[in-house]
Amino acid sequence: MIFEPFKIKNMELKNRIVMPPMCQYSSDNLGFVKQWHISHYVSRAVGGVGLIILEATAVEPDGRISPNDLGIWSDEHIEGLKNIVDAVHENGAKIAIQLGHAGRKSKATNLPVAPSSLRYSDNYGTPEELKKDGIKRIVEEFRMASNRARKAGFDGIEIHGAHGYLVDEFLSPLTNKRKDEYGGGIKNRSKFLSDIVNAIRDEWDKPLWVRVSASDYAKDGNEAKDTVEILKEIKGKIDCVNVSGGGVVPDQILNVYPGYMLGNAKIVKEGSGLSVIGGGLITSLELAEFALNFGQCDLVFIGRQLLREPYWPLKMAHEENIDLSWPAQYERAKL
Repeated sequence: MIFEPFKIKNMELKNRIVMPPMCQYSSDNLGFVKQWHISHYVSRAVGGVGLIILEATAVEPDGRISPNDLGIWSDEHIEGLKNIVDAVHENGAKIAIQLGHAGRKSKATNLPVAPSSLRYSDNYGTPEELKKDGIKRIVEEFRMASNRARKAGFDGIEIHGAHGYLVDEFLSPLTNKRKDEYGGGIKNRSKFLSDIVNAIRDEWDKPLWVRVSASDYAKDGNEAKDTVEILKEIKGKIDCVNVSGGGVVPDQILNVYPGYMLGNAKIVKEGSGLSVIGGGLITSLELAEFALNFGQCDLVFIGRQLLREPYWPLKMAHEENIDLSWPAQYERAKL
């Protein structure tokens, strides 16, 4: 099943293997694409991945996780990003970009921002609480970033709403203590994400989805059932959801094992009615097939295993005697 095609809106994937966003910290201080990025992503396209999601790409300089993150806050970034897109397309994969803002977890600024003035840990600065004009400015930056993503030729956009970065900070009751329309119950805590989705939709008619931390894995934080309610606030405007977890606070209670996030993926899939990308330390074809065949998710993200084995899809197909299309240059390896 994993080698069967799948469609997200008007984007048809040749298989259900997804390379999730994984920061490379390999740009310069200006956020530009380097040769490393092209080699890194193209090798996974050659290796048979159906959908590649570019690492977290910042909508403003102060929204970077590190000073060496990719950026999309300027038109000058378009050319480098387009080079990645064109090379990935040439080698048979679809490619999306993850648009993000690190919020209080940014190490690229001395003046981080957040929904509330609560720092992540002693290793991070105390953020400034965003005023409404600051919220509107960042929403506009997501809109402009999506315009640049369209010009670069990306097939999809993923909003980074996970792992304790800015969008997730608004969504979680552990980090959002606001008293205005952006804080309080789930509907209000979802408003920042909803504003971003609406702004992007003004520029973008291709597939759009969100990566979420389905569970905060922390006392009094969001659980998968809360994430379902959050997604209902934007259902009809997004086409999919990428289910991850954690990252909003350092004191997580988390039991990690192969496929450990698949249970939450299933809850989100059944509760939201959306197509789901799920995973979590999946390294074997057997576990990936289980996730698909037993309704945990519709596509499977393979992260660290693809760092170890860029050609993992081709290898799995070869070992299972699946007649997958290989790059012509590598056909001899199928014998």
